[in-house]
Amino acid sequence: MKKTVALILAVLMLVALFAGCGGNTATTNTGSTAQSGSASTGTTETTGTTASTGPKTLTFGCQMYSDGLINPVSQINCAWNCMRFGVSEALFKFDDSMNVVPWLAESYTTDDLITWTIKLRDGIKFSNGTPMTATKVKESLDWVREEGPNGSSKPGKYLSYDATVTADDAANTITIVLPAADINLPGNLAYPVMAIIDVSEITDFDAGVIGTGPYMVKSHTDLVGFEMEKNPNYWDGAVPYDNVIITFMGDASAKASALQAGQVDLVENISNVADLQKLQADSNYTVDIASGVRCGFSWMNFKGVLANDTLRQAILMAIDYKTICASNTIGGLYTPGFSVLPSTLAYGYDKLNNPWEYDMDAAKKLLDDAGIVDTDGNGIRELDGEDIYLRYSSYENRLLNDFSDAHTLYLTELGIGVKSQYGSSDDCWNDLVSFNYDLDNNNWTTVGTGDPTEYMYNWYGPSESNFCGYQNDEYDALFEEYLASTDPARRTEIIERLQQILVDDAAVLVDGYYNSSMAYSKNVGYAHIHTADYYWITTEITPAA
Repeated sequence: MKKTVALILAVLMLVALFAGCGGNTATTNTGSTAQSGSASTGTTETTGTTASTGPKTLTFGCQMYSDGLINPVSQINCAWNCMRFGVSEALFKFDDSMNVVPWLAESYTTDDLITWTIKLRDGIKFSNGTPMTATKVKESLDWVREEGPNGSSKPGKYLSYDATVTADDAANTITIVLPAADINLPGNLAYPVMAIIDVSEITDFDAGVIGTGPYMVKSHTDLVGFEMEKNPNYWDGAVPYDNVIITFMGDASAKASALQAGQVDLVENISNVADLQKLQADSNYTVDIASGVRCGFSWMNFKGVLANDTLRQAILMAIDYKTICASNTIGGLYTPGFSVLPSTLAYGYDKLNNPWEYDMDAAKKLLDDAGIVDTDGNGIRELDGEDIYLRYSSYENRLLNDFSDAHTLYLTELGIGVKSQYGSSDDCWNDLVSFNYDLDNNNWTTVGTGDPTEYMYNWYGPSESNFCGYQNDEYDALFEEYLASTDPARRTEIIERLQQILVDDAAVLVDGYYNSSMAYSKNVGYAHIHTADYYWITTEITPAA
């Protein structure tokens, strides 16, 4: 049988990480066992193989995001982990045309966009066999908001802390009453942070979440991976694998090598150009490439030296993001762009003006004219009598460290010093939320709720997710109008203006828009990845015959 690996660079929506997602290959092994439900264990096949008889096993080599944990409250990436590993599901999801559709919900009604009645699907059970009743759904939605302040996933962005949820078990409905109209509540409830889990039965939220998805946790090894098994109570069709071995692998080339050696069946984010070119040149592999909706960018900390407008402007003018994206290192995995929203989305990218196009000589003159110069001849410019050294936090995933390295070369030529803080995705995230950075490199999904609301919150002054300390009165007023508006055309106009404000203020260092990747061995067969990127391992992945 021909060996086929489909490298699907699909139009994906994630995260983390996250918002940014990533980390280093783990070595710690604590051997902890997580609560997983009531299924019998079954036999696990050798890693990287699927037997023709007996239990089918998929071995998945993936990046470690947020220490690989799955507590939806602790971090956004943890919520994505939980859903991507096939453990949790939400009331709604997005189809391949980016339309929000019911998932655990069956339907919904609303007359005023304030009171929403959501009919739940009948007969759904959690992996431990407990029925998913309206009361259970209410408990889950209440829990994530009650625990929200203890973590950093900020659930109030998706369902207001002031919203009330009531359950009617007889009618199998929940009713949500919002403090103000929200045109996109179903999209917000589709976000992984809002996944429905059995909160009353979970004893280990970090690694033992009980959800309704096709897989459940059998065991967890800290910083190493998970062993998953099929959910015997799964409601939405046959589950293709009896067992799934999730192994955290931080190095993109190592993932490609492990795939080709048959050590794993599935990997995500092969981002090394040489590996991609090798696959493209090999007739045994099929490579498909398409645009994505992730933005690669560096936060700029307005609470530090980068509060200086001229310095930020000069930095943007000194970095040639078009050349970086076309380089042999990046090799077309990013489409160059200067706005926080990708040019593939219908939010007026072509109407935007970039006053900070690459011009190193002009960038140097801008600093010279502002008196930001090198007075002692050490090659580093000074501001307020101090050498300018930027703390640059980054991590190894989706070529982020390659961008950071390239930025450092341009900044050095400009006369700006850089102190690199390279670590795991958790390190980068902790630097971000504690403002322990000047530049913080990330790659984020921009329309995780079906529109940019949740993403654009990051530059809204009063927002609890304003991790860069940005403040612009016009931005805040327009964003508040956007939140209250139910007119799609006006909302699009506002998003266009919000982007231009951020560009004019030199508020974000944008590199471009990432094309996500997943690669499959012949053991997996044909695989279809949802536009919404909800699952990596699901019923959508069909084992080869």
